[in-house]
Amino acid sequence: MLSDLPIRKIIHVDMDAFYASVEQLDDPNLKGKPIAVGGGGKRGVISAASYEARKFGVKSAMSGRLAEKLCPELIFVKTNFTRYKEVSQNIRKIFHDYTDLVEPLSLDEAYLDVTENKVGMHSASIIAQEIRQRIFKETGLTASAGISINKFIAKIASDCNKPNGQKTVNPEDVLQFLEDLDIRKFYGVGKVTAEKMYQKGIFTGKDLKSKSLEYLSDNFGKSGRYYYHVVRGIHNSEVKPNRIRKSLAAERTFSENLSSEIFMLTKLEHIAEEVAKRLSHSNVAGKTVTLKIKYSDFTLQTRSKTLPYFISDKAIVLETAKSLLYQEKLSNSVRLLGISLSNLNTENKTSKPMVVKEKTVSVQLKFEF
Repeated sequence: MLSDLPIRKIIHVDMDAFYASVEQLDDPNLKGKPIAVGGGGKRGVISAASYEARKFGVKSAMSGRLAEKLCPELIFVKTNFTRYKEVSQNIRKIFHDYTDLVEPLSLDEAYLDVTENKVGMHSASIIAQEIRQRIFKETGLTASAGISINKFIAKIASDCNKPNGQKTVNPEDVLQFLEDLDIRKFYGVGKVTAEKMYQKGIFTGKDLKSKSLEYLSDNFGKSGRYYYHVVRGIHNSEVKPNRIRKSLAAERTFSENLSSEIFMLTKLEHIAEEVAKRLSHSNVAGKTVTLKIKYSDFTLQTRSKTLPYFISDKAIVLETAKSLLYQEKLSNSVRLLGISLSNLNTENKTSKPMVVKEKTVSVQLKFEF
């Protein structure tokens, strides 16, 4: 079962260990060595790890302390986002030589729709190869790519031959590719959901496909419909060049664990001030305030409140965050606090959801990928 909408040619480009690779590029002494970007100090958290460090199990979002235990030779490097943004902008210029339908997901990855492109190439695979070659020639960095009929499959494919490789999933191969896929590889299936699926005997795409829409909705809520469609190759989200922000946040990790709400109020004020600055800079406001609490044992808790009106003022953001902090007793000492604002006033700018119709189609084998 595939959508009866026109088949697109989508490329997902993902830079290989981007932050770490930029640091190794700028400092030849770091080349071939295990490095971690960020994570220094006893409370630091790693932003990125080189492939040399990943061999030891070091990865992003890991504490610096744990990473150092796994890899005693690990070299910690401070983050330099100004430099990463500079390199990212150069890479995006390359993308725009091929298409204006570029949707950045972050500094190091983006979707490209090359169904119709500026260079008149029929093969999306050749375009992806040429883009990767140009990135290496012009920046010295490597990238991986996934090519297929939609964003969902292209993103999964880009991870298949990392680093410095690419994977094309042709239209006629989509359903088999998804059936053979480990459920953990499905974009949108996190660790907790994967465990839940395992408990229900869902280990592969084929297992997932055998479940009815009703079963998936009953067991996985709103996400059930999403799983039902994507395993059938149906994901009609377009590449959006002007991606609309859905939330805005700021957070802080503390040098010492905080055990009392009173000690957290000053910290919350600084975080609320940063959120208000970012709201002002982006010229947006939101209705839903979420307080993020990470405890000393690394468990994570979120508390949210939706207001009847849009806010962007620091004082209101702070007062709402305070009320969430006092909403219930803390279960442990706290190492991180964060405030985010969602349900933004950008929603009326989004396009209407696309209606998906399912039907069996004969795949065009001559459609060149």
